[in-house]
Amino acid sequence: MIRLSDKFESMKRPYFMEALSRINLLETLAPFDPHVAGTPPLGLDLPTSDIDILCFAPDPQVFTQTVWDAYSTCDEFSVRQWTGREKPIIAVFAAADWTFELFGQALPVPEQHGWKHFQVEHRLLGIGGSRFRAAVMQLRGGGMKTEPAFAATLGLETCNPYEALFEMAGWPDEALAALLQERGF
Repeated sequence: MIRLSDKFESMKRPYFMEALSRINLLETLAPFDPHVAGTPPLGLDLPTSDIDILCFAPDPQVFTQTVWDAYSTCDEFSVRQWTGREKPIIAVFAAADWTFELFGQALPVPEQHGWKHFQVEHRLLGIGGSRFRAAVMQLRGGGMKTEPAFAATLGLETCNPYEALFEMAGWPDEALAALLQERGF
């Protein structure tokens, strides 16, 4: 459950789009087709939430250098490259009272797992309405990550929540609505 003090604490930080603007992030990353994803644009953010930016980075060195040049002096800056699936670059830093996580992958953003998760979550929230949003937010407030919170709310606890949402990204709205109705939303 979200404590009232947490709500007031989160009010101290700027709206996520204002934070992006303050550090010129979308303009800086424009060559990499940046897409804002994660909980803030879904309206599911908590005081500890970060801002996720998904980017198309076919040349990881160019992406890394751009990020390094622009943000390496920010607090908590780190950059690393995963060794698995498509070897994405992940950069993290704090600025404008938010933590930012940049994800650069040599795959167009609409094809990335993170974007597909974000899109299906957005669709589910739109179809499921305020009761569904409240149920997901209750689990998030209890410490659950976003994809597991969606999966648990949908009664999909027995499967991998990330894979389940990735699969659901290809479903038509009618199928999502039927699942939500079946689950009481």
